[in-house]
Amino acid sequence: MAGQDLLHTQPRPMHWLATATAISAVVAAASFVQPPDATATTSRDATAGRHPAAAPDPSKVTFPVDCGPNRLDVVKKASGDLDGDGTTETVAVVRCHTGAGSPPSGVYVLAQPAERRAAPRIVATLLAPAQQRSVQTLTVKDGAISAAVLGYSTRDVPRCCPDVRKSLKWQWKGGKFVQSELPATMSTRRV
Repeated sequence: MAGQDLLHTQPRPMHWLATATAISAVVAAASFVQPPDATATTSRDATAGRHPAAAPDPSKVTFPVDCGPNRLDVVKKASGDLDGDGTTETVAVVRCHTGAGSPPSGVYVLAQPAERRAAPRIVATLLAPAQQRSVQTLTVKDGAISAAVLGYSTRDVPRCCPDVRKSLKWQWKGGKFVQSELPATMSTRRV
């Protein structure tokens, strides 16, 4: 058969591992890079004297998640004023639809542009799907975002069965969302 002697026609597990690692690195790096105008705030002058805008609707956003032939599901959402500017932002947890298993979650902060007819936009990526975490709970309280996140202690743990649970918290500080984690003695446990 033609082409059987070509290396790329006979991928081995190492090829798949190298590809997955490279893709994960690119997605992780992209989650730290934000456009220069990406802020969770709207100008105070633009909102002065107006009624507060409704929370941004995640169903009107195109998330940067490739689900192939499957649809993307918004599985959790919570809203609140995350940066103290008087406007409401929405935190959305999304993942690819599946009939079984626990696909990784993405956690995004949405803000409504000053032009109310414009679609909401993503202003921050708190957790990218490439990080291989599943969000179990999500809350917004007093400007802080809290989530219980399931993950894996090693690459040998089957992707169906997360074995680590962490409690993460994000707060708006110094013009960006800063992540913190409860101490390991309290937040990491076998699930």
